[in-house]
Amino acid sequence: MDKSDSAPRPTRRSVLESGVAAAAVLGFAGRVQAAPAPAAPTPPALAAAPATPRMPVTLSVNGQARPLEIDPRTTLLDALRERIGLTGSKKGCDHGQCGACTVLVNGRRINSCLTLAVMHEGDEIKTIEGLADGDHLHPLQAAFVKHDGFQCGYCTPGQICSAAGMLAEAKAGWPSTVTQDLTATTDLTDAEIRERMSGNICRCAAYPNIVAAIRDAGGAATRL
Repeated sequence: MDKSDSAPRPTRRSVLESGVAAAAVLGFAGRVQAAPAPAAPTPPALAAAPATPRMPVTLSVNGQARPLEIDPRTTLLDALRERIGLTGSKKGCDHGQCGACTVLVNGRRINSCLTLAVMHEGDEIKTIEGLADGDHLHPLQAAFVKHDGFQCGYCTPGQICSAAGMLAEAKAGWPSTVTQDLTATTDLTDAEIRERMSGNICRCAAYPNIVAAIRDAGGAATRL
């Protein structure tokens, strides 16, 4: 009888048992050999930024002294709105492009979002709240009401303050880029008004009514 015929032949059961045993051995070896991943280093705690020291400043707003202690980076607009509570001046673009924040400083119109409050100690600041004389409206305010020079009203405080400054500039003989004769008295034509007010944007597009209101008020005495 051939010896090869006497050797036991693998059965399906023996093959499966051998495979399970091999898998168990290999899995155990893998668990033994695998080293744990190193823990991520804990980042060092960030040092707290030092607090910006406050600066005392007294602003003269609408004829009233307003003592404040503010961050020196505070804009005049934020000081007026957030610290003093005069919210008539609006924050539109906060980049000096829309004119909604226009106020008068020493009679001249400026964008209050582009200047720091601490720069204006000793200056006379006038906002939309300070133009009227009690219940008696400023001529520009009355003209805006008469000519319906506003719709949503958001830009209106800046428009009126800017117009007040512009009328003072025209009265002083300041020319604009559309002034034809630099030696003659400037007539406030529609073209002059549009050019001089071009820094104030009205997103409702009430420009014809704004021009009419300013032209109407141009002959009235302004109280700046």
